[in-house]
Amino acid sequence: MVIILKSNPNQKQLDNLLSWLKSMNLGIHMSEGANTTLIGLIGDTSGVDMELINALDIVETVKRIQEPYKNANRKFHPDPTVVDVAGVKIGGGNFQMIAGPCSVESKEQICQVALSVKESGAALYRGGAFKPRTSPYAFQGMREEGIHLLLEAKKVSGLPIVTEVMDISHLPLFEDVDVIQVGARNMQNFELLKELGTLRKPILLKRGLSSTLQEFLMSAEYIMAGGNENVILCERGIRTFETATRNTLDLASIPLLKSMTHLPIIVDPSHATGIAKLVKPMALAAAACGADGLMIEVHNDPEHALCDGAQSLTPEAFKDVADAVRAILPYSFKGEQ
Repeated sequence: MVIILKSNPNQKQLDNLLSWLKSMNLGIHMSEGANTTLIGLIGDTSGVDMELINALDIVETVKRIQEPYKNANRKFHPDPTVVDVAGVKIGGGNFQMIAGPCSVESKEQICQVALSVKESGAALYRGGAFKPRTSPYAFQGMREEGIHLLLEAKKVSGLPIVTEVMDISHLPLFEDVDVIQVGARNMQNFELLKELGTLRKPILLKRGLSSTLQEFLMSAEYIMAGGNENVILCERGIRTFETATRNTLDLASIPLLKSMTHLPIIVDPSHATGIAKLVKPMALAAAACGADGLMIEVHNDPEHALCDGAQSLTPEAFKDVADAVRAILPYSFKGEQ
């Protein structure tokens, strides 16, 4: 349920209303926009008398919300959320590019790529230290050492870093990581999501391989229910009958999610296609659809990459993509006018 207040509500009446709602064991989510203040009620609202609330002098209107996600729901929070990552803002008109190799392989590699993507306009740096692989015999990442090398790259480049967590027990290693990524396979690892909800660090949540948009937002809700509202959604392709690409990039999800949630949405065209030459057209399409950013894999030597070289761009190719994306941003979809 959402209660929309009139402008400049009487503070005493507002306090009385909030106290009454809390006495019914309801969670309260206040959202103060430029012109409107909303009170979102979380919990069982079946016993709440809408007519009684509607009759209060400070109330403009009351609406019931059917969707099970409340904190992530745009109806609770009409203004877009802007996530601040060490001074880099994502969402609300702030478009950012995250780039870097699929996996950390050496100090020289991770620092060299960091400097090159920064020069091309990347605002955040990605690299996998823990690698979830389909085969147990494939490269599993440098793990703790990989995080140390990422921090070296951060020191060299000044870029905030993004890397994936696979298990709750690894979280102490992520203390100095700027954005914790939850991969597609862990999107519904609810114990991990609940633990991330206790942090106050930005979380980049990737859509699961076969997840609906509602399931995607419910996973964000798990994080936000714990009090961490710094969630960035990432569309990275879903599994369909098509095998010509690694996954199928669901571009329609971007404007749809924009209407469903206030959270920023970025797109990963590298994992969505699995093919380096498709990254540029899909990156342009994602930007045109209104995405708040891109996550692109860049490797200094893709042919010899230890992980996902086929979808990785060279630093030169990334610069070409970044320049093209910036050129079309003024014409991107800004939502229903």
